[in-house]
Amino acid sequence: MNPYVYCRIIITKIINERLAVEKISIKAYAKKHKLSIFNVVKMAKSGQIPTETIVEDGKDVLYVVIDDIVEKEVSDAIVQEEKTEPYSLRKENARLKKEIEKLKKQLREKRD
Repeated sequence: MNPYVYCRIIITKIINERLAVEKISIKAYAKKHKLSIFNVVKMAKSGQIPTETIVEDGKDVLYVVIDDIVEKEVSDAIVQEEKTEPYSLRKENARLKKEIEKLKKQLREKRD
């Protein structure tokens, strides 16, 4: 192995340990932010979130590096689903009945 590459790997490990940077898998990151795995991979490939590739069992595994500043930007960028009141069949049924009555009334007025 090239000594330069080896030193760089060692220095990166030391820096990461000192900064206490947390690394989580793509799946865990998607679950944490309630995103699809596809969207997380897309964000990682486009550089929106910092990633680190680690070789595990001969395979390259992509990990997301958790950084407070980037996390804040990502959480601001994620569109949250609006909180709506629970769907009620009774309310929907009553609304549809009112609409039917309104339409029947319009039909009667057109006949007359």
